[in-house]
Amino acid sequence: MLSALQIQYIEDLLNDKVKQSQPLSGGDINDVYLLDTVNLQVVVKKNSASRFPDMFEKEAQGLKVLRDTKTFTIPEVLGIGALSDTSFLLLEYIQPQEKHKDFWEIFGSQLASLHQNSTSHFGFESDNYIGSLWQYNKLCNSSVDFYITQRLQPQFILASQKGFSFQNLDVFYKNIEKEIPNELSSLIHGDLWNGNYTIGIKGFPSLIDPAVAYAPREMDIAMMHLFGGFDPQLFLIYNEIYPLQGNWKDRMSLWQLYYVLVHLNIFGSSYYNRVQQIINRYQ
Repeated sequence: MLSALQIQYIEDLLNDKVKQSQPLSGGDINDVYLLDTVNLQVVVKKNSASRFPDMFEKEAQGLKVLRDTKTFTIPEVLGIGALSDTSFLLLEYIQPQEKHKDFWEIFGSQLASLHQNSTSHFGFESDNYIGSLWQYNKLCNSSVDFYITQRLQPQFILASQKGFSFQNLDVFYKNIEKEIPNELSSLIHGDLWNGNYTIGIKGFPSLIDPAVAYAPREMDIAMMHLFGGFDPQLFLIYNEIYPLQGNWKDRMSLWQLYYVLVHLNIFGSSYYNRVQQIINRYQ
């Protein structure tokens, strides 16, 4: 729960009086609360500043970048701060709504518009987080270089440190070079599973908890398929607006490898066999 001292600190950040607070379902990293203040409702996320340095600054940066595209509804950042070893992120509360009758078509259209935001490089202006893990975003000139050096290699190194062994990765890296499309970078959400969207204003989709980068857009598409929860109509509309390159479905496991490695490094050995299966496909 939020202590009286923490409530006072949040009131100072908001310049508003908190009338009541209640816990919301959060993740494995953050405690999440809904506050009713005199003037508005606020979502408060808190975690350990020493365990997750600058996590909320990185999240706020990602939310702003997404919000600036004017594609999806994105909660506004109302404040960031720290008290002792506790970090806080204060966000606009977007009241859940019933889905618009064309929700999935709207989602597909908005995702295509988001991915059409591009730069001349792959990466991002700073590193950030994917879940509880550090995510590297050094600028790269190609999708191949970015995906191998900034996504796969750091996760394989971390997995090795945790005692997981994988053989012939050099062969694997060489073989996947020809599989990765030579496309422009896209601004991606970066962690687009079904727990990271909500149904917001007018019943339209709203995105939360980003791990943004200018990256191969098929990474978002692959993550959306990894755990399911997205209607096929979304992808039909997306492909009408911003067609994916041929055989994109065959490449999904390659992009999913990054996210499965993240899960291996966070949750442990239950994800090991899936990682190995994907590697075997390209060796």
